[in-house]
Amino acid sequence: MNKRILVILPHPDDEAFGIAGTLAKAIREGAKVTYACLTLGEMGRNMGFPPFANRITLPAIRKLELEESCRAIGIQDLRMLGFHDKTIEFEDQDALDARIDGLLKELHPDLVITFYPGYAVHPDHDATGAAVVRTIRRLPPEDRPVVHCVAFAKDTVQALGHADIVNDVGDFLRQKMASIGAHKSQFQVAEWLGTNKPKEKELRERFGTERFWTYRFE
Repeated sequence: MNKRILVILPHPDDEAFGIAGTLAKAIREGAKVTYACLTLGEMGRNMGFPPFANRITLPAIRKLELEESCRAIGIQDLRMLGFHDKTIEFEDQDALDARIDGLLKELHPDLVITFYPGYAVHPDHDATGAAVVRTIRRLPPEDRPVVHCVAFAKDTVQALGHADIVNDVGDFLRQKMASIGAHKSQFQVAEWLGTNKPKEKELRERFGTERFWTYRFE
């Protein structure tokens, strides 16, 4: 079991769909999880359904949503790194890598979870994954944590093969759906969590499996 997990993702809500169940399960099994979120997603286009946020209020709202999501999952150590949304690919690489390296040296994680660079669709996703991989690659091989990556580009399986880590998180759907539901400014979740919510079987089929690709450095 991985006793110390470091999650590095760029936006609030990146944790909800792809890894919330995996993290809730790991925490239940005794792992300590730190979530380093690079931005507050302040450039997101969604403002609620119906809208209740605006460009000025959105960062504060998304911060609160992220905190609520972490509580739902069980994450107690949330780090907000203060980078600007939609600019991760343009950040000074040395400065970005130094922040990541600082987390690695402080926490000594057994496992790091991030996006697979080049296969995560959004430029911020790809740039975050690239920074994590770049920083960890500089470590001596014996000091590198295992890196599990989320990937969902259309050509992922063609390029990388099938995910080598497939987690059944069906027993942690309550935590996962609460994480998704916390991001009210971004997702209309009434059909999942309201009076017409799907049966458990439907939820398990849609959300009960989380897949990761182990990054191979050599």
